[in-house]
Amino acid sequence: MKKKFLLTVFVFALFSACTSDETTTYYLIRHAEKDRTNNTNRNPSLNTNGLLRAKRWAKHFEKIKLDAVYSTDYKRTQQTAAPTAKSKGLRVQSYTPSKIYDSIFKKNTKGKTVLIVGHSNTTPLFANTILGQKKYENMADNDNASVYIVTLFNDKKSSEIKKIP
Repeated sequence: MKKKFLLTVFVFALFSACTSDETTTYYLIRHAEKDRTNNTNRNPSLNTNGLLRAKRWAKHFEKIKLDAVYSTDYKRTQQTAAPTAKSKGLRVQSYTPSKIYDSIFKKNTKGKTVLIVGHSNTTPLFANTILGQKKYENMADNDNASVYIVTLFNDKKSSEIKKIP
């Protein structure tokens, strides 16, 4: 009887492990305020307010367990991502917006919580791509405080936008 019970428990545990439900959560933000003193500079750094906002993003994500941080290769996105990644003991992984949501990325982030730092056009586009629908328009050029939260659980997808002052 005891052996049958242990076998039943083992089989149930094995079945549960193979069919476990995993939640994947993506936090997508636009880079913080950039230096606009030279409008010909296509790769500006963050300005003083942007550097402060990058630190506030790190504070915002303080109690959220992140498994990875991604950013485009631009100075402003890297500088926005850096304080959060550092506070989590993670390195910022670079990505190309047009190639990020592929099968490799999906596999590597499945069941994880990920921060992705992008731009006013790539952030909503990425959220739309994950959701499989055109739900969001490009962000306003002065919107550096929105976070798109996209959650995947089995076949269900949900999203919301929050403003973080």
